Amino acid sequence: MDDDDLAELLERFGLSEKEIDTYLAILEHGESKASTISDAADVSKRYVYSISEELEKRGFVEVDDHAVPTVIRPVDPDEVVDRLTNSVERIEPGIRSRFTSTERTGEQFEVIKSRQTVLKRIESLLANAENEVTLSLPADVLPQVRSTLEETVDRGVLVLLLLGATGDEVQDIASLAGTASTVRTWDALVPTMLTVDRQHGLLAPSQMLTSSRSDTRAIALSQEQLVPVLAGSFLANYWPTAEERYVTAPAELPRTYEEFRNAVFQIALHRAAETRIEATVSGTWVGDGDDPVELTGEIVDVRQSLVRPVTSTVPIENSFTIAVDGDRVSIGGSGAFLEDVEAESVTIRPLES
Repeated sequence: MDDDDLAELLERFGLSEKEIDTYLAILEHGESKASTISDAADVSKRYVYSISEELEKRGFVEVDDHAVPTVIRPVDPDEVVDRLTNSVERIEPGIRSRFTSTERTGEQFEVIKSRQTVLKRIESLLANAENEVTLSLPADVLPQVRSTLEETVDRGVLVLLLLGATGDEVQDIASLAGTASTVRTWDALVPTMLTVDRQHGLLAPSQMLTSSRSDTRAIALSQEQLVPVLAGSFLANYWPTAEERYVTAPAELPRTYEEFRNAVFQIALHRAAETRIEATVSGTWVGDGDDPVELTGEIVDVRQSLVRPVTSTVPIENSFTIAVDGDRVSIGGSGAFLEDVEAESVTIRPLES
């Protein structure tokens, strides 16, 4: 260990830069006069006396002021280490008790410096996804996360995957099957963007995953107010301009969805297959959140841009309409304000003849 590494560690125990320089000089010279330490540490003799008194209180040195001149000697390293270790052990219970008794807000930001850490974080977030994933990444990276993506899709999670080109390669449609609910490609690099269940997000420059020498950084976040903004940027700025290359088959019905976009995606698939379907919607009337409602009716319209053909007027619009007793009732997801009902869950089933 060189002096810089040792100085950095000593700083963590509260020693100032001059205290560290003085202590290292004392260690190097052993029992010494203040003048010797003064010259070695490049501080005044008066300052050596002052610093030595502080170091003695902390157990790093001994000051023999009965000697003439005053002698300063380092304490045996084993004693110093034992004292520091005991201090850390005494601190631990207090830190642990306060940590466990404090509720975490769940709002976190983290800067990630390593390419491998970014890939591991992507796989971890995918493995824990329950409802919805939006993901853009360089096409070359797909093989490294493919198996985790397939497992995520198999759990019924809606996965919207956008692959950005890193060369002249053309993705074989057959090779994309099963990697996502739907896959789109772009002939240019795109930022690596991931959102999971509207709660967790990750953003990294494309070169961080395509170059082993990139000095760029990624940001991971867990904040319910910001992650939907990241998902909205994905759906509004990147998804509409990419080429649709693969779309999964419609799911077997009946099925209940707690995530509204997943329900809209399946409705679009079944309507494209000309399957008549109905929905039972549980939620509240928009503008009257205290008035719960459950409605059942045939789905007569859908507005979305998750899968082609696009039927929405803006990229982030997701809604559908059901016919109930001769009336048309529009259904939106969380935060709906243009529709009639804000849905909490949607059950889709084939319409009985």
